[in-house]
Formats: sequence, structure tokens, C-alpha cells
Amino acid sequence: MSEAHVHTDFDTRMMAIALAMAARGLGRTAPNPSVGAVIVDESTGEVISRGWTQPGGRPHAETQAIARAGERTRGATIHVTLEPCSHYGKTPPCAEGIIEAGLKRAVVAILDPDPRVSGRGIRMLRAAGLEVKRGVLAEQAHWITHGHILRVTQRRPHIQIKMALGADGTVPRGEAGKPVWVTGPEARAHGHLLRAKADAILVGSGTVRDDDPELTCRLPGMAERSPVRVIVASRRLPPLNSKLVTSARGTPVWIAVPSSIDAGTLTPYVEAGCKILPVASMEGRPWLPAVCEALVAEGITRLLVEGGPTLWRAFASAGFLDEVLCYRALRGDVASGIHGARVDLAALSPAHTFALVESRHVGTDGLYLFHRQ
Repeated sequence: MSEAHVHTDFDTRMMAIALAMAARGLGRTAPNPSVGAVIVDESTGEVISRGWTQPGGRPHAETQAIARAGERTRGATIHVTLEPCSHYGKTPPCAEGIIEAGLKRAVVAILDPDPRVSGRGIRMLRAAGLEVKRGVLAEQAHWITHGHILRVTQRRPHIQIKMALGADGTVPRGEAGKPVWVTGPEARAHGHLLRAKADAILVGSGTVRDDDPELTCRLPGMAERSPVRVIVASRRLPPLNSKLVTSARGTPVWIAVPSSIDAGTLTPYVEAGCKILPVASMEGRPWLPAVCEALVAEGITRLLVEGGPTLWRAFASAGFLDEVLCYRALRGDVASGIHGARVDLAALSPAHTFALVESRHVGTDGLYLFHRQ
């Protein structure tokens, strides 16, 4: 095997670690992307240090990894999931920090589409004499960074739809504020982990009336990871005594409403601690492109859509659907049920195709992850 191939295999393994570091920050770094960085000694294969974007978006991953490595950065290699920034903001450019640290080589998964960077970070490194390699595990880095990419290029967040189906493939509907559970405790716990990785979670006002959900992350020790909770409402607003409205001062609640709605009807919600997002409407309902742009303006990059089929189809029809994560109750033998239970997304979005990228068991249920093609 040639030295180039050895380096390729090594770079892939190290970038996989960097991606795992980036995944740690999902849901905590907005509006900045969650980035992972690993500094290594290529002569020995030793991982010297690791870093990931800290809560609130700073310090950056590269800064963290360099600080932890200390003087051992001299002559080492850094693997980073997103092109190092090259502009002065609240902190100096990460590309400049890499150069000053004496690193000799940089492996970068993907370029940053932010016009303030967009190749400049790579050029800065090369101009300083660093060897730069691009494109290692680019597809995986693209999905982890997708919210940032879409925020910059399309003014919308990455949108993941979460659905739970019964064994017959149908969606149960709650009534009078009481949800119906079709999946087991393991699948529900996994759903709470999804919430922890989102910047915001969105439902329609109908779901608030039917299920009266809390939409918080209730995993042990992760309550502080609960995302912003967003309600899309037409002129029929959510009940003032709902769990969401009454808990708005503890975990933020934003209500997207048509900009034409009478301000007086919103006063009790504002007094309860809710934030109102007036947006353009269509046929009396908030226009989803306007909702997404309003969320991006507030710093949201990753949006988890729960709710029901009407809301799912509305996002799909607008073309605002990147991932579908489906939990499905399985019939009979759990060991074989994952392959026998099919999830048909044609009714959700006839105009789009989806690729099944993962299927596995979560407790007694099946978990299916789709990416839109």
C-alpha cells in the first residue's frame, strides 16, 4: 500500500472522530455551525487533542483543539469538519490561529458557503505554507453542517420531520389534550434526544389542542437542552392554559401568526411570556417560507417538525423537507419486523424521492431515517 493510501485511510479515521465531535454541539451552537476538530501527530498516529464548537457558538472547534494541544501543535495536522473561518468577528479568524499554532497540514471536509469565508480560509492556510486536503467524508460533514449551509444559501433551517406510526402505518390522533402512544419508551426517549439536537421544535396549533404537549427534552440531565418551541397558528390560537403557553417563561415559546391578526388577541400570550412572530400569510395561514425566514432571522438553523400529517404535507409541498425520521410499531417478531415493515413516503411528498439511509430497532419499534434526494 502506498504512503498516499495510508494517509487517506488515516485521514478518514481522524475525520470520523472530528465529525463525532461536531455532533456533540448540535442544538447548542446556533446560529453558528457545530464544527469538530482533531489535532494529530501523523508520525505516531496519536490523537493529541479534540475540540468542538462550544454552546452559543464560541469558542470555535479549532480554537478549543489548539488550546488543548498547547505546544504540541508545532508540526502537527488538524482535521476539521468545516473550512476554518477567515474573517474577524467577535473572535479572530480560526485560519489565522491554525497558522500561528505552527500546524503543518490541514484536512478539511467541506468549504464554508458563508461569503465571508467561501474558500478564503483554505487560501490563507495554503499561502502560509500549509498542505491542505479537502473533501474527506464530505457527505457526512454536509449533513451535520446542513443547517448552516441552508441558512446561508436559502434563508431557511435544516428541517427534519419526526413521525410515529402504528403497526398498520397510520398516525393516531390525540383528543382533549391526551396524546396516544403507539411506540415504546425507548423510541420516545430517542425522540427526546432528537429534540436536544434541534435549535427549535415546531407544531401546529391543532396539535397543541389535541395533545397538549410539552415539547421539552426530558432525558435525565438534559433538561437544559430543550429547544425553542414554535407554534404555527392561524386565527385560532392555542389555548392559554396549554402546557406550552403556561411554561413559556421557563422554556421559550414562539408563536408564528399571520401579520394581519388583531394585536389585542395576542396580548395574553405576550403577558404569558410567549414571543410573537408575525409573518406573511396565505389563505389565512402563516406562509411557511415566511415562517422559515423568520426563524432563521432569530438564529434557528435546525428545525424539528413534529405535529401531524397536515403539517408534514405542508412542509413537504413547500419543498422544506430534508430528513424524515419515522418510528413505527412492529408486528410480531421484533427480530425480523424491521425489514417487513415498510414506510411509504409517497403520500407525504409525491413530488420528491427519498433515500432510506438507516433502519434499526429502537426497543420493540423500528426506526427509519430518510434523506430527501
